[in-house]
Amino acid sequence: MENKLYKNSKYSARGVIKMSYMPTLEQAWEILRKYNKEEFHIRHAQIVSGVMRYYAKEYDPERVEFWEIVGLLHDLDFEMYPDEHCVKQRELMTELDLDKSIIDSTISHGYGLTGSDVKPEQFMEKVLFAVDELTGLIGAAAIMRPSKSVSDLELKSVKKKFKDKSFAAGCSRDVIRSGAEMLGWELDKLIQTTIEAMRSLIPEMAI
Repeated sequence: MENKLYKNSKYSARGVIKMSYMPTLEQAWEILRKYNKEEFHIRHAQIVSGVMRYYAKEYDPERVEFWEIVGLLHDLDFEMYPDEHCVKQRELMTELDLDKSIIDSTISHGYGLTGSDVKPEQFMEKVLFAVDELTGLIGAAAIMRPSKSVSDLELKSVKKKFKDKSFAAGCSRDVIRSGAEMLGWELDKLIQTTIEAMRSLIPEMAI
């Protein structure tokens, strides 16, 4: 059956017409699980996707599913090709015939960090860049609470952990700051909004 989501045609080296397409959220999940088996990576993708959904409802309500898909697939290559993150991704997604907008938006979060040559230009791409690391920091801070949840996590608690470079050291503070600057936001606004976005995932996720 023809996929009605196919958008753009192109010719391969052999002259065969190939079509790029915009996957549905369900199709994006299938793609994610094809390349990611570790629960940690799948959970991270789900959290970032949910956070992107929250932001989209506020800032780009006509494209909520697109934001979700970008969040879900942003680290597609990381589990299999960690040393080529956001570089191998273009190859994988091109082979899958995914639409260029998905490819460029997902790999833009690695700009200046990996080998990504795509700078975050769209507001959505800047949000992805900003929240990717931040969700990890917020999640780690939440686990330290008696509730082990973001439900009662406050901004001041995250800011305290943010200043402690030894806490969740793998979550780059520089990247989070750069993301806030890209958005033209104060760091407090970015953190608070992302806390609220992660709360919106309850009870969908134990977070």
